[in-house]
Amino acid sequence: MSDIWVWIEQTAGEAAPVSWEALGKSRSLADELGVGCGALVFGPGAKDIAQQAIQYGADKVCVCEDETLADFRAEPFASLVSKLAADEKPAAILAGATSSGRDVLALAAVDLKAGLVPDCTALELVDGKIQATRPVYAGKLIAGIVSEGDTVLISVRSRAFPAPEANAGRSGEIIEVEPAMAAGDIQAEVLSLEAAEGEVSLTDAGIIVSGGRGVGGPEGFAPVKELAETLNAAMGASRAAVDAGWIPYSHQVGQTGKTVSPDLYVACGISGAIQHLAGMRTSKVIVAINKDPEAPIFKLAQFGIVDDLFNVVPALTAELKKRL
Repeated sequence: MSDIWVWIEQTAGEAAPVSWEALGKSRSLADELGVGCGALVFGPGAKDIAQQAIQYGADKVCVCEDETLADFRAEPFASLVSKLAADEKPAAILAGATSSGRDVLALAAVDLKAGLVPDCTALELVDGKIQATRPVYAGKLIAGIVSEGDTVLISVRSRAFPAPEANAGRSGEIIEVEPAMAAGDIQAEVLSLEAAEGEVSLTDAGIIVSGGRGVGGPEGFAPVKELAETLNAAMGASRAAVDAGWIPYSHQVGQTGKTVSPDLYVACGISGAIQHLAGMRTSKVIVAINKDPEAPIFKLAQFGIVDDLFNVVPALTAELKKRL
């Protein structure tokens, strides 16, 4: 069997945490199969990230720092992944199930006429082939999928796998490659980038505190925000709260928002619509606070409090401040 590769997503010289998680899993699968583990890093600072990739388990890293890859655009990134894969024919290519990772793998899968398995939460070997596990039907069922093609492309959910430990003593090969597209052939152009400051990323967060329709309005998110800040957590929201205009879409958790897998998920005033549960049901521990004892969220939660969130959340925050 050929090597297993990982596309390392990076922004401004910093790799996405999910890319390292994917690399750690790729390394363990490669060891089981007795093959090599490769990584692909494109854009400014790729060589520095390549050194990190070797420390995290890559044997060989292909880098390209061409100007056409300075800002993320799916076309040139996917074209280069496809070109390298067509030449080397890896057994699998992993990437984080981010918006960028999904775009790159989807386009590359079309170019390579290869199988694509998105949003996976587990990977294992079955009869010498990689079996990917992913939730289907809004998370109500779990599917095990094996691709029969030469190369399978797999996106992995953030925090589905542990991040590997760096080994500064590891050595590997760094190979510089040429871009697959000329600047004039790329249809998209990046005009500007805006980053949200001072917020914990939902997809990377170990703790998330979310508010739903039960907060009653924009001002109802104040106690939710205070609890999140006390726990150094990210603040999420249900679609109902976002659609009502109480909080920006960037906070939405669910099938039409962010898919998350934190160690702790605190749902405040969230009833538990199917689309919301689909985005957070893989959380390690779920705590639900809702005054409706029949709320569907309680069927999924490990801990539930039946009471008004405006009574519970401030009291919980005050107690946590004492202890933390």
